[in-house]
Amino acid sequence: MHVLFDIKSETGNYPIALQRRGMEDTFAQMRQAVVIADTHFAGELAAHGISVIALPANEGTKSLDTIGAIIVKLREAGAHRNSHLWAVGGGVIQDVAGFIASIYMRGIKWTYLPTTLLAMTDSCIGGKSSINVGAFKNIVGTFNTPDKVIIDPQLTKTLSVEQKIAGLVEAAKICFCRDDACFTQYMALAPDASASTDTIEAVILLSLQAKKWFIEIDEFDHAERLLLNFGHTFGHALEGASGYRISHGIAVGVGMLCAIELSRATHKVQLSGRAIVLEKYLKELLAAVPQLMEILQSIDAGEILKYTQSDKKHGKDYYSFIIVDEKEHSQLVRLPRNEQTDQSIISAFKSSLENF
Repeated sequence: MHVLFDIKSETGNYPIALQRRGMEDTFAQMRQAVVIADTHFAGELAAHGISVIALPANEGTKSLDTIGAIIVKLREAGAHRNSHLWAVGGGVIQDVAGFIASIYMRGIKWTYLPTTLLAMTDSCIGGKSSINVGAFKNIVGTFNTPDKVIIDPQLTKTLSVEQKIAGLVEAAKICFCRDDACFTQYMALAPDASASTDTIEAVILLSLQAKKWFIEIDEFDHAERLLLNFGHTFGHALEGASGYRISHGIAVGVGMLCAIELSRATHKVQLSGRAIVLEKYLKELLAAVPQLMEILQSIDAGEILKYTQSDKKHGKDYYSFIIVDEKEHSQLVRLPRNEQTDQSIISAFKSSLENF
């Protein structure tokens, strides 16, 4: 197993390892642990003698309402304060496992094996967990770094076109926010849903190296790491307003298009360089997502505004957005909570659909 690099953290460094067929090579370790996994993998794991707490990968699972029942299952499985928890799945499973590992018996160690491209390129590092409460998305959570992250790029062969595009969207975002050189390297790979495993590996490495910089310079989201929220404010609104018919990564892709439109509307930026390259690339990727435009056109703009207003990143008197500045780099801005800004938010959503 090849260790790509370590992530430096205040709670202790942890290695990021990459190995094709890495899941198979860790079955023996999982048999000695407590495993939370996506239901999609439950049968395969059970066939190898691994006891699994299987969870559906949906927004209902990462709800505070369900956490108690999962903790009960952990206790019934014999988990104690020296147990080691494994998480096998995408971002939902990571959120749940990371959160529970941080609070179960005041904290137990855990290892993460991401199974989606989005998790492999983005969320698997950084230690964030985000849990929904009621209608409020990601309103509670913790920072809880795993002992180790094991990435098996072979698993991406089983993903749908939509799941691959979701991961590429997030990887493109991270590289764009990092710097010109990183984004140029990403675009030179020209990754799409039909990319080879070799290309996917290159995307994973590039994206994680870029995110490593953000994490290590601003682990707890006070400054530079906030730029990685590019597309997320609109994205979370799109998820909620669509009744979660749009998945997170796809929503972030559309959210970046909305944020670029908001940049034009509120800061009158004239884009002609790297932001246009990103915009064109996102549109090409998202055009391959089944039924996406049909779902987007069914969303009421007023619902987008309502969900945007409830986003946890805002203050009492302002909205926080990551937009594109005049140099075509990501920038945090605070816009006043008033009717003019509300109309700009609605217009940005509508314009992104018109120019899709």
